Amino acid sequence: MLLASVTDASEARLVAALGADLVDAKNPAAGALGALPASTVTAIREAVPRHIPVSATIGDPVDDVVETTSAVYRMAAAGADIVKIGLRPGAGAARVLAAVGGIDLGTSRFVGVLLADEGIELDLVPAASAAGFAGLMLDTADKRRGALPDLVTADEMRRFVAVVQAAGMFAGLAGSLRAEHVEGLLRFSPDVLGFRGGLCRQGNRTSQIDAEAVRAIRRIIPVCDAALGHACREPLPGAMAPR
Repeated sequence: MLLASVTDASEARLVAALGADLVDAKNPAAGALGALPASTVTAIREAVPRHIPVSATIGDPVDDVVETTSAVYRMAAAGADIVKIGLRPGAGAARVLAAVGGIDLGTSRFVGVLLADEGIELDLVPAASAAGFAGLMLDTADKRRGALPDLVTADEMRRFVAVVQAAGMFAGLAGSLRAEHVEGLLRFSPDVLGFRGGLCRQGNRTSQIDAEAVRAIRRIIPVCDAALGHACREPLPGAMAPR
């Protein structure tokens, strides 16, 4: 599935019209997982057809449980179907997972994001599953260092996807991805591939979305539609169904 990160309602309408499976509300100028104002997230949810889930980041990862849970409630209240939480390696991430695992967001779901250049701690996978997370994504923190395939070996990506899926969650890959990365990444059978810079003018993640770049990537990511012969692996469709 194609996840497209957007900064406002106009970009959200564009990527939805061009076939994005998931619309991700994010402020790329505020960090790898920069958060948008709640009002902007609400506008994005209202701009996108109800059958397309909207996710929202809560900001770059912190170990402060109170700050994290407050941001989680804020994004869920803004209308996000999926609330994305960054997870740093170490005890702090374990505390965050334990805290958010006790939160009832109704039909909204949690998705965790591990930042590969800060360390891929697969020990967090069982804890995320126990906390009721719908999925985990592997992303990058420092976009200046290159794309995810530049920082992580093929074996590491393959293992991440396999371990997450074996835990009953969907597995996503992201991090400065471009069209030329798609073919190689599909070999690992991820459920989601996430893009921002690769959809923007001149590949600049803080620039506006470029329609032709979205079309180019949409053409090379198989559509998740059993009627077209493409398998849709559970629990992804149900776990990410919009409210």
